[in-house]
Amino acid sequence: GKDLVSSLVSGLLTIGPRFGGAIDDAARYFKDAYDRGLTPYEFVEGMKKKGIRVPGIGHSRASPTVCSHNFLSVKYMEYAVQVETYTLSKANNLVLNVDGAIGSLFLDLLAGSGMFTKQEIDEIVEIGYLNGLFVLARSIGLIGHTFDQKRLKQPLYRHPWEDVLYTK
Repeated sequence: GKDLVSSLVSGLLTIGPRFGGAIDDAARYFKDAYDRGLTPYEFVEGMKKKGIRVPGIGHSRASPTVCSHNFLSVKYMEYAVQVETYTLSKANNLVLNVDGAIGSLFLDLLAGSGMFTKQEIDEIVEIGYLNGLFVLARSIGLIGHTFDQKRLKQPLYRHPWEDVLYTK
C-alpha cells in the first residue's frame, strides 16, 4: 500500500554495516593488509586481537572464479581468497561473501585499469563509493518488487499470528 518512494526508502534503510554495507570496509581492510604485506594469518589474527570481525567474510559464498578470466589483475581477490582459506580453517561458515568479493574485485578493477593513481584509489575507498554500488543495485531491485506487488495486487506479507512466539 505504500507509494514508490516510501517503499524504496524503507528498503534502503535496512542497509547497514552487517547487510550490504560491508563492501567499503572489506575493500579498506583487504587493501590495507595486502598493501602492508600482511599474510592472511597476520591479518585475521590482528583483526581478532582488535575485536573486529573481518568484513566480507561469513554468510553466503561468493564465486571468485569468473573474475580471473575478465580482469587484468586479481591480486586483491587472490588475497581475499587466501584470507578465506585461513578463516575456513577456523570455522566452515567463515567464507568469502559477496561483500568481500565485490570489495576486492573493485580494488582490482581500479588498480588494473591504469586510470587511477594509488592516492586516487585510496580516496575512492575512503569516501565509500563501493557501498554506493550496492545501494544502486538494491534500489533497482526494490523498485521492481514494489511494482510487482502493486501490479499483482499483493499486500505486504504478514506471517500468521499463530506461528509467532511471544516471550516475556
